[in-house]
Amino acid sequence: MEACGAVEREVDKVLTKFGSINEHAGRTLSDIISHIEALRKELSECPPEHELTPQQISIIKQAMSKARETVQRLATDHRDLHSTVSKVGKAIDRNFVSDFASTSREDVFSGPEKTALLNKVICQHFYRQGMLDIADELTAEAGLDNENGKEPFTELNYILDRLKHKDLDPALEWAEKHRVTLEKQNSSLEFKLHQLRFIGLIEKGAVCQNEAIYYARANLSQFVHSHEKEIQKLMGMLLYLSNGGIAKSPYAHLLQPSLWADIYDTFTKDACTLLGLSVESPLSVCVSAGCIALPALLNIKQVMQQRQVSGIWNGKDELPIEIDLGPDKRFHSVFACPILKQQSTESNPPMRLVCGHVISRDALNKLAAANKLKCPYCPVEQNPADARIIYF
Repeated sequence: MEACGAVEREVDKVLTKFGSINEHAGRTLSDIISHIEALRKELSECPPEHELTPQQISIIKQAMSKARETVQRLATDHRDLHSTVSKVGKAIDRNFVSDFASTSREDVFSGPEKTALLNKVICQHFYRQGMLDIADELTAEAGLDNENGKEPFTELNYILDRLKHKDLDPALEWAEKHRVTLEKQNSSLEFKLHQLRFIGLIEKGAVCQNEAIYYARANLSQFVHSHEKEIQKLMGMLLYLSNGGIAKSPYAHLLQPSLWADIYDTFTKDACTLLGLSVESPLSVCVSAGCIALPALLNIKQVMQQRQVSGIWNGKDELPIEIDLGPDKRFHSVFACPILKQQSTESNPPMRLVCGHVISRDALNKLAAANKLKCPYCPVEQNPADARIIYF
């Protein structure tokens, strides 16, 4: 982002200077044209055989000289603008690297299985975005059997599209169909959908008061035990239908459009949880994480090449430095061995000792002597074989 900001500042300078030159040139040329038109009009009023007086000749020469100077000055400003534009290109070269291959691993997606997996992830991303035609075409060209992966996204995209148009019927039907599973997830989706439908009836005014009461009795009564306070607020809205309106009542916040954005996010989250999917597209998360990490990777790669230690990175499945991707990219806990100061991996998992302390397997092997191991944090001696793998 800093690189983009640096380039954007140079572009803003170009646009500012261009606007200034354009405004100045337009004003100057307009004055010269007006002056020459006035001279032309004055000369056209003279008789055909009239000879120019010395004063008129002097005025014409001055006008020509002024026009010539103006053109030269505009040409100089134009040349200066070219130098400002060239600085944008230099800023791009300075802040961006055209070759990102130095930070990539060619063997990551090599092989038919990995290629098929990558294509499947891309297809799933298109299905998530509702780009069904593109996903179907990629599925056909890549030879994927992705029919089972398409069906849930087709339904979810349709429901989300209807929610954008404030149509609750498809979402309510889906929530009622999966009520048991949603209750196990402690989901409030179905209640929020009925709440929006009730508020929609209230917004129509006193003419729909009886309909709103009937709807509450038929659909909201089942949520009394889990959403008692929310239902009390909804019932309180009825008192203000004929007394100034809801907009001037203590319940005016329930008419905010943000409730629709909230139900959209709630449905997406609960539906993805029910289907065993991540809320965000895995491809989007990977690309976003890559964009954040890329500047740091390019810098460390350059340093490693200068010190001729680039082979250290290529030989491991972990990065040579820790890169903070921000709290929104932390999806699970990662154990770092307090002894070796290394993050755990599949080949070097965290091991729980008998005393309860946890270290990595590599640290365990280094501290073990025959069949004895003394915990580095407490005086308990134990058999290394009694240590157990911990799964986060």
